Amino acid sequence: MPRYFLQIGFHGKKFHGWQIQENAHSVQAELNRGLKTLLGNEIVTTGCGRTDTGVHALIFYLHFDAEVISDEKDFLYHLNSLMPFEIAIYKIFKVEDDAHARFDATSRTYRYFIHHTKNPFLNDTSFFFPYDVDLNLMNQAAGILKVHSDFSCFSKSRTQVKTNICTITNAGWEKRDEQLVFEITADRFLRNMVRAIVGTLLDVGEHHISLDDFTAIIENKKRSGAGVSVPGHGLFLANVTYTYLS
Repeated sequence: MPRYFLQIGFHGKKFHGWQIQENAHSVQAELNRGLKTLLGNEIVTTGCGRTDTGVHALIFYLHFDAEVISDEKDFLYHLNSLMPFEIAIYKIFKVEDDAHARFDATSRTYRYFIHHTKNPFLNDTSFFFPYDVDLNLMNQAAGILKVHSDFSCFSKSRTQVKTNICTITNAGWEKRDEQLVFEITADRFLRNMVRAIVGTLLDVGEHHISLDDFTAIIENKKRSGAGVSVPGHGLFLANVTYTYLS
C-alpha cells in the first residue's frame, strides 16, 4: 500500500506525550482512532519521535500506510473534524514506500520558553521562573554543547538506546519580549535531554555553577551531576527536517 506522511501540530497539556501508553491519553491514540474511523480499518502510525507528558509540537511528522487517498484536501478536512481541538492536521504527503518518519529525520529543533513575570496567559506554554539570570553566560555555556557529543549526563537513566552520542549544530538563548527562548538543533535527542540541559543552563545563569563546572558535568557523563529537568509545558518541538521534504 502507498505510504503517507502527515504534518501535524498539537498542544500537549492534555496528553501523556505522543506515544501510545497503557492507561494514558496520547496524541498517537487520537490519530489512530481518527484514521481508523475515516479509512475503515486499523491504521498503524509511526511518529518522528516521542514527546514527554505536556510537551507541545509546532510541527510533528508521522507516517502510515493506506489505500490510495484520491482527494487529499477532503481527507485533511475530515480527519481534522475527528481530532480534538488540541490536535491540528496541516499537510499530507505521499512518499516512497520505505520512507520513515523517525529514522529518515536529519535534524530536530526544540524551543523552550521561560517567563520571569507572572502571566496567567503563558502558564500552559511557558515556565514561570521569577529569578534573574545571566543570559550572556548561559549562551557561553550553550556554545560548549556544540563541542561535545556524549550527552549521557542529560539523559533519563535506563533508556533503551544504543548510544548517547548526538551532534548539536545550534544552541542558544534569546530574549523575546517578556520571555527567554532557548533553541537547540541536533541530529537526535535523548530522553529528557532538552529539559535537563535547560535546567543546567539555568544553574549557570544564576551563577550556581561555572562554565568549567558545566563542562565537567558533560565530561563526567553522570545524570546526577546535571541540573533538574524543567517542566514539560515550556517545551515545543519546533521543526523536523528530511532530505525529501521542503
